[in-house]
Amino acid sequence: MRVAEPESGGPSGLWPRQTRSRKTRGIKIPRQLGRGPSSFIPVEEILQEGAERAQRHLFIEAFLSSGRVDNITMVMGLHPEYLTSFWKTQYLLLRMDGPLPYHKRHYIAIMAAARHQCSYLVGFHMGEFLHMGGDPEWLRGLQFAPQKLRNLNEINKILAHRPWLITKEHIKALLKTGENSWSLAELIQALVLLTHYHSLASFVFGCGVNLESDPEAPHAGQAPSPLGCDSSSPGSDEGVHAPGGTDAMEEVEVLMERMKLLQECQLDEEEVTPEEMETCFEREKRESLLVTPADIAEHSLPPNILCFVEDPEFGYKDFTRRGEQTPPTFRAQDYTWEDHGYSLINRLYPDVGQLLDEKFQVVYNLTYHTIAMHSGVDTSMLRRAIWNYVHCVFGIRYDDYDYREVNQLLERSLKIYIKTVACYPEKTTKRMYTHFWRHFKHSEKVHINLLLLEARMQAALLYALRAITRYMT
Repeated sequence: MRVAEPESGGPSGLWPRQTRSRKTRGIKIPRQLGRGPSSFIPVEEILQEGAERAQRHLFIEAFLSSGRVDNITMVMGLHPEYLTSFWKTQYLLLRMDGPLPYHKRHYIAIMAAARHQCSYLVGFHMGEFLHMGGDPEWLRGLQFAPQKLRNLNEINKILAHRPWLITKEHIKALLKTGENSWSLAELIQALVLLTHYHSLASFVFGCGVNLESDPEAPHAGQAPSPLGCDSSSPGSDEGVHAPGGTDAMEEVEVLMERMKLLQECQLDEEEVTPEEMETCFEREKRESLLVTPADIAEHSLPPNILCFVEDPEFGYKDFTRRGEQTPPTFRAQDYTWEDHGYSLINRLYPDVGQLLDEKFQVVYNLTYHTIAMHSGVDTSMLRRAIWNYVHCVFGIRYDDYDYREVNQLLERSLKIYIKTVACYPEKTTKRMYTHFWRHFKHSEKVHINLLLLEARMQAALLYALRAITRYMT
């Protein structure tokens, strides 16, 4: 597939809008002002590691396209191959032909980001909404938007926090004949937009992305302000030799040894039975109940976010909860992305299925064959464990995966971070980011966040698309 190029000749950029001309601004990467792109990652490491990955040309193309290089692009630019795929998908969602008018696409992005209190994304898309001719009255809050958009609120909050609750009845309610009804094509685009921005909010909080300090940047509202004031970072003295903790160098060696042992066991042991596979999954699912951060601080929603959120008390609850009836486990083999979700989206919203599939594949297979200071490492087992653990906390099980690998490879502080970023990203703290993989590069932690972004998006899409399939049949 070919995605149309913007007028400037470069790719779309993260925020595809021609805001400033090359003639007035010049072709150069703008100097990052103030705090830098991330409150978790030193700016010099973003620039240094990014230069090693040869992504400078991507920054230049982003600047030619939109007149600026935003902080999400700076952080994602640590992984240029993924950033290119992300650009193409977001450009299609926001700027290419589709069933939804452009201003409504940005309003849906606002609704999605507001569920996770993500001022960065809400503020940006408020500006884009107005730029696309949207009615300023709608920005006073959800109650001032048309009823058709307000009808998305229920499925928005469920997708953001408990996607396993989506049923064909939710789909039927939106598609029923009437003045405010949705077409199936419109609904598919809306669902992709909602899951895209829920997951992008996870990335913003998981990487501590700051609002741009450029006063010309079209953001509104407050910065995401990651909670916690621990200023240590991987590689610092406090990070490597945390009081009372295992030496960070030793953590790396333990992980390497476990990966080696698991690979040997796969070669030597007899095949694990389906019953044992299911038992391991159920155990991991139950244990995920105990994986909760201890330093979460509750804080009230700012008015510029609250006005777009109905039922703000509705949030993530563990798929498996003590004393409650557990929803049926989503068996991945019964409804797969490859065999079902991909074809359904491509049939109703041409091309986006192909780009989503490419994005999932790029991040899942992305590797530099390194772990911390080690090179020539096969990291596929570790990437698979992270992806499958995200799906586990959303109630999705792979029959052919041995979930003992999750327990062996993902230590508790990493599980806490993964679950927080994937399920309630607005509660992510710098301490959580700092306290896992303390001797790993920041680019490796950003890679984890990309895996979380895409695994979370695919999980939510699978639930939504399964509900649509059930409605259609």
